Amino acid sequence: MEIKEILKGLREKNGLTQDELAEKVLVTRQAVSRWETGETQPNTETLKLLSKEYNVSINTLLGSPRQLICQCCGMPLTEDEMISREPDGVFNDDYCKWCYTDGAFVYSDKSALIDFMLGHMPNPENTPDEERRVQFDGYLSQLKHWA
Repeated sequence: MEIKEILKGLREKNGLTQDELAEKVLVTRQAVSRWETGETQPNTETLKLLSKEYNVSINTLLGSPRQLICQCCGMPLTEDEMISREPDGVFNDDYCKWCYTDGAFVYSDKSALIDFMLGHMPNPENTPDEERRVQFDGYLSQLKHWA
């Protein structure tokens, strides 16, 4: 789906006119109209306001152009409900809501996360925990939070 269709669909789903949306995100009605015809796109600051207004991530507003992955645990973030938020409610699409909550990281260090993973990740091949620990550490070390 294209950005213009997403923006128009969200506005209509929320029962807003172009004028009402324009007032909420501090632009003109003409700007909203140009977004919805595909003539222009909202700037970064306006995308943040739209994200907050519609309660969806910027990635969703842009038609999910990139696959989001939690930069703490590596989990794919396939739905907005999985994405963490800052204390002011703004999405933080670098982390899942289980690793980053209310503006703070849940795991104090990588070892604590690995301990959690060892206890909760399936192990169908019965790989020894020490070997799994090394595998998890190698993968997590590639993520932004642990790099």
